[in-house]
Amino acid sequence: MDEFNGGARIATAGLIAALLVAGAGPASAGPFNWFKGKNHSQDQYEQPQQAPQSGGNGGGLFGGLFGGGGGAAQSHDSHRSELAVGDPEVAMIVNPALGSPTLSSRNIAATKAAIQKYKTIVAQGGWPTVPATAMKPGSRGQEVVTLHRRLEISGDLVGMSIPDQYDGAVVAAVKKFQLRHGLPPTGVIDSKATIEALNIPASVRLAQLEANLKRLQKLAPQAGSRHVLVNIPAAQVEAVDGGQVVQRHAAVVGKIERPTPELSSKIKEVNFNPYWYVPRSIIHKDLVPKGRQYASRGQDMLAAYRMEAFDAAGNPLDPRQIDWYGEAVYSYNFRQRPWEENSLGFVKINFPNKDAVYLHDTPLKSLFGKAIRFESSGCVRVHNVGTLVAWLLESNPGWNMSRIETLKRSGEQIDVKVANPTPVYLAYVSAWATPDGQINFRPDIYGHDSGGQTASAY
Repeated sequence: MDEFNGGARIATAGLIAALLVAGAGPASAGPFNWFKGKNHSQDQYEQPQQAPQSGGNGGGLFGGLFGGGGGAAQSHDSHRSELAVGDPEVAMIVNPALGSPTLSSRNIAATKAAIQKYKTIVAQGGWPTVPATAMKPGSRGQEVVTLHRRLEISGDLVGMSIPDQYDGAVVAAVKKFQLRHGLPPTGVIDSKATIEALNIPASVRLAQLEANLKRLQKLAPQAGSRHVLVNIPAAQVEAVDGGQVVQRHAAVVGKIERPTPELSSKIKEVNFNPYWYVPRSIIHKDLVPKGRQYASRGQDMLAAYRMEAFDAAGNPLDPRQIDWYGEAVYSYNFRQRPWEENSLGFVKINFPNKDAVYLHDTPLKSLFGKAIRFESSGCVRVHNVGTLVAWLLESNPGWNMSRIETLKRSGEQIDVKVANPTPVYLAYVSAWATPDGQINFRPDIYGHDSGGQTASAY
């Protein structure tokens, strides 16, 4: 598909760069704060934002202290933009309404219908490129005409609307488009992410739908009436009961270089106030470099983060024995004691899998406020995880939200077997349609939908 391999590659790479920059922006950004200063110079637009420095209470080793909150990616947009660096996506969580599960078998037929619709759109030439221009109610001009046409072709704009005016029908259409793409439904063109999502070619969207139909056909028949879904591209968790979504949670999933794996298993155990046993990969990539930083200042990193070290035989090590610059340190095992800054937070949700991943709490709550949440080393951090745990343990006598909150405050260590083991799916669903005709897209963050032809796409 030449169109996909060429111009689409630039467009998709541009969007993911814009999203990553948006995710690192200031939490104070608001939907309209950039209109008054929209004529930023190119130097200001291209200046990469600096992430805050991690400190001793910056959210745990697994969060930001060992590289989880590093510098933001610099944008590599393929065209100049007058949209502000501070995007309103930041500090806004977009969870769809409860209802039909992503892994519903009914979504298979709906996705097939969406594929036919997008084949027609592609055959007719796709849609126009929307200028990277700030637009809001009252805006007029050729850019609004182009936006009208773009939204009409995708089916977002319906009803009467004056082509060169940003009226109420356009506001409703933009909100619909943003919701379908997991973006904050502001109803105005107020972010680079919205512009870039609008400008992904129809041929790329078609390829996304075709790739995801295969995943739905495989997974939907397996998913029973009660299950947990971690949708990796959406960075969301669904709790499904009786064939309906009863809870949705924002999640933080794996970075591009440390992806969350796709798997299916059963949740069998919940660990309250657990030790964190540091994975070997994090020891190599994060912990040892951090230990060397502390050692160079004559400080004890293990004491700072309440960690313990053991040699290969399981014998505890005195921190003064550790040579952070030697080869032996890579063979040591490390664990972090339970405390308020423990990288797993106060609870860990366990299920058997070869990748040793799990769901857990986190002390770094600020990450949940980003629309783009690809920040972990592979495991899944869950927002408001206590309510998910209460649902998982509802068949366990004596367990409720009150008891869970008591454990959170007390720090008491308890391991609980789940009386009703619940199927869990870590799945990669970046495009799907629902029976009501809504066609949804999420970032193809790991580049799975393009057959490896692009590094990342939306």
